[in-house]
Amino acid sequence: MDDGARRRRPVVADVMSPPVTAQPDDSMAEVSVRMDKEGASCVVVVHHDAPLGILTERDIVRFVSSGADPAATASKRWMTEDPDTVAPTSEIGEVIARLAEHGYRHVPVVDDGRVVGVVSMADLMHIAQVQPMHHPGELEAPKGLAGVIVADTEIGDVRGQEGFYHYRQHDARELAERRSLEDVWFLLFFGSLPDPAERDSFAHLVRPLRTLPDAVRPLLPAIVDAGETFVPLEALRSAVSVTATALGFRPCLDISDEQLRDDAVRLCALLPTLIGALFRLRQGLEPLEPDPELSHAANYLWMVTGSVPDPDHARAIEQYLISTVDHGFNVSTFTARVITSTGADLGASVVGAIGALSGPLHGGAPSRALDMLEAIGEPEQAEAWIRDAVAGGGRIMGFGHRVYKTEDPRSALLRGLAERLGGDRAAFAVEVERTIVEVLAELKPGRELYANVEFYAGVVMERCGLPPEMFTPTFAASRVIGWCANILEQAADNRIIRPSARYVGPPPPEPVPWPPE
Repeated sequence: MDDGARRRRPVVADVMSPPVTAQPDDSMAEVSVRMDKEGASCVVVVHHDAPLGILTERDIVRFVSSGADPAATASKRWMTEDPDTVAPTSEIGEVIARLAEHGYRHVPVVDDGRVVGVVSMADLMHIAQVQPMHHPGELEAPKGLAGVIVADTEIGDVRGQEGFYHYRQHDARELAERRSLEDVWFLLFFGSLPDPAERDSFAHLVRPLRTLPDAVRPLLPAIVDAGETFVPLEALRSAVSVTATALGFRPCLDISDEQLRDDAVRLCALLPTLIGALFRLRQGLEPLEPDPELSHAANYLWMVTGSVPDPDHARAIEQYLISTVDHGFNVSTFTARVITSTGADLGASVVGAIGALSGPLHGGAPSRALDMLEAIGEPEQAEAWIRDAVAGGGRIMGFGHRVYKTEDPRSALLRGLAERLGGDRAAFAVEVERTIVEVLAELKPGRELYANVEFYAGVVMERCGLPPEMFTPTFAASRVIGWCANILEQAADNRIIRPSARYVGPPPPEPVPWPPE
């Protein structure tokens, strides 16, 4: 059987039954006897084989309840006149939608003005269970959901053609240049930038929430030693799950918006502490307590490196964190919203988002971009290296973006940070970026491939003292704020996210064979 035959959508002719008919002047007694004899659940009243009306079992019950004489009552007095009809070639999905809309259970099948069959809703639903269906109103989504709008949001947007993105009503890059991470955190959670009193109040709220819960602290060594290879993001995923349980997070469906926001503030405050503790434990060192005198970003560097950070390094990491807090419905953010739509607790949604972030096509590229710089080695080798990589079908990590068709504004910000911090690596990265853009423009014309946020992220984080294995967890320390803002928004106006798929496998139902003897 060829693919076209295997995938043909079922039509009415595949399931219809021969019609049981009556004339308009046939008595209700005759109709009832005929229905019983044929085992039919309806009779089509016809004139010269054209449908005039339909009588169903429900009509018979209504008639009997009326007390009228069945032998003296014509069928035309109780039939439903001018019934909806379908053609034998009508697709099953379309007919189901039509009957469901009007509440019908039976429909005559008419071909060239003649009744040729009858189908019931039961017949249609049976075949719908085993055949691919198309419902009117369903949309054909492109692969990867590219360009599909799935929700309204007030959190922010990415304008790929313009090279611009924003958090609520403010330019994200401008926020990174002018405000603190705590200010942006407040903006995403509460809808506006804080005034001085709100800033102090929020800082007072967050400081004590950075400390690890007593129930979580003794569990972290086991998480660190669970695998032969320590992967910080995997350890963080487990630690967040344990933390959510220890803190008693409840399904978002069962708590108030205020309680969910409190949970979110606490988890966002804790995440950098968890990351630092896991990393230091793996180094054979004791985790450090958060310093109440340090900002959120500076505290993170302190808890990972064990040194009070240089102010320039602390500010650079803070600007990196601000620039990556949120970025539209990226994979991890969408994952968090899908899980939240089920009514799950905040911890479950964040754990799912971390899982999505672990993929090298999403959050794992900063260290790989740095690996690429190491592999290139010298600026004069960049062109040959890139040409060989493209010819071999390799992926140039840190370049190209699903949304941006011009320069990634986050990359421009981080390039400036890298140049401000200085060092040989930054100068080398700028030269390599220029070469890569030129070569890709030649080899992939029309693709508009520019450096994305990951290309300079590794350069900046390395300069500030963070090792490559901590690049993606650092991304998570930022992005958790955006995840939680989206979780709060999804929970506040929720509907479970449940798309459809088209079955394209072998047509069912195939008989299930008996087990071999």
